Amino acid sequence: MSHFAAAVTRGSKSWAAAELDLSGVADVEEITERLRDTDPDATVSLLFVESDDAYLVILRLDDGEDLRIFGSDSVFAAESRLGAILLGDIEEQLPEIIDEEVDAADDDDEERPSVEPDIEPVGDPELLADLGLPGGRLLELCAQEGMLPADLTAEICQAIGAGDEIEELREV
Repeated sequence: MSHFAAAVTRGSKSWAAAELDLSGVADVEEITERLRDTDPDATVSLLFVESDDAYLVILRLDDGEDLRIFGSDSVFAAESRLGAILLGDIEEQLPEIIDEEVDAADDDDEERPSVEPDIEPVGDPELLADLGLPGGRLLELCAQEGMLPADLTAEICQAIGAGDEIEELREV
């Protein structure tokens, strides 16, 4: 399985992004340590792990502590060693995806994007809520049919204010 890992960190003033090498990692603690080492002084450190154009896992550390994880699909843990490392300890299954962000009385004429019914997100969908991306919106993005992990990462980073940094990283 191929993967891409991007560390996105926020210091006192701005966001920064760097590719993170996950080859040879033995466990999530080692991945966490590599993320922490990217910017030891970061107030928020995020790791976006994209795998095989099918899965996205987000790890979050605040001030280098309190690891929180979200995975776009629990199947990733069964299909790859890296997926098992990242998602293997997450036991809670999320309820069905509910669009809590849209008011039922909304008269928007736009068609809703089609939803992928077979995904099973796991972990903490609210891990980015304080950065501007509520859990319901994260779940909605993950459920959009045809949305690749790279697209998800770009959309998420745009929503939290790190869109330019992740775009620059991909251009390198």
